[in-house]
Amino acid sequence: MEFIKRWSDYQKEVADDNYFYVRSCIRQNFFPGSEQAFLNILRNDLKRNVLDDANHTSCTGIGYHSDIVPLETIMTVVARQFALMTEANMTNFAVSCVTSFGIYSEILSTWHEFPETLERTREYLYKATGREFKIPENVAHTSDVIHHHRKQIAELGVRKLVNKETGEPLKVVDHIGCHYHKIFPRSSHGGAEFPKVLSEMVEAWGGQSVDYPERRHCCGFGFRNYLVMANRGYSISNSKHKLESMSPYKPDFIVTNCPGCSMFLDKWQYAIREMEGIAYGQNGEGIPVLTYEEMAGLVLGYDPWELGMQMHQVPVEPLLDKLGIEYDPGAKYLGNNGKFIDRPETSPFDNIELKSWTK
Repeated sequence: MEFIKRWSDYQKEVADDNYFYVRSCIRQNFFPGSEQAFLNILRNDLKRNVLDDANHTSCTGIGYHSDIVPLETIMTVVARQFALMTEANMTNFAVSCVTSFGIYSEILSTWHEFPETLERTREYLYKATGREFKIPENVAHTSDVIHHHRKQIAELGVRKLVNKETGEPLKVVDHIGCHYHKIFPRSSHGGAEFPKVLSEMVEAWGGQSVDYPERRHCCGFGFRNYLVMANRGYSISNSKHKLESMSPYKPDFIVTNCPGCSMFLDKWQYAIREMEGIAYGQNGEGIPVLTYEEMAGLVLGYDPWELGMQMHQVPVEPLLDKLGIEYDPGAKYLGNNGKFIDRPETSPFDNIELKSWTK
């Protein structure tokens, strides 16, 4: 009974429709197809109303966490985002970036605990822009939104997360961004102790969610770990620790809900393979790293290149083959206009004999 009570405390209410959508400032560079996939899935497949306002800006979270942007400034920036939502007569705020989600959660909590900071923010925003705002009725990360609709996506899906050759569920390991579930646990689905926002997607779509020892360990991004060049060894060592922990379980892919986590678990595999000749996947391959939108898109039958999966450093073709997805290898590096956008000159995943990592 105590467990049931604790679990019920971490259930999160997510609005079913009418989302004011705020993008990530860095995510479009790493995995540019994911945010567009979110809009397509919500609008076209689920028939939901989503406003993607071109006037919204970065939340300035990276600058804030790097001690460049003061607290009062970021509060005013966030207030402007809420003002745009208010002007659109919307109340449900959907956030693409995990860092931004942590920022919004922190500021809303600060305003609640210290009402004088809210009043000062209202004053600063009005003086700077002439705008006023209402606090959102519902704030959700976009992984919450996809999770909320996971059963409907399963019903609409054209395939499951199942190996076409063996008929067995694909083994999936998840990684949840620290700023989603650790800073303000009650703002997330499952909190820091029981985060299931990704694993319940995997299970709803036919895959097997696999536990591993360092499941809750940081991916290694940590702004000061990476932004300061001298600290990048800390970043890659954290990712290496996680990859070594999951490798013995032979996962078919990793799924994440944070733009930084997706990038580092993907690109550090490339770097480690260059430096040490190690691969963490099976048969000398890397472990593909998917965003939850890419995972949902594959279930719904989206073309992998339209999802932007050619941007991954770890090749996704072995995973696509397991799923039985037909794809055009020649279209991998074609832009929307059919023009060749070039490809990497060399890759350690292409033509070097490398060893798989073993404990």
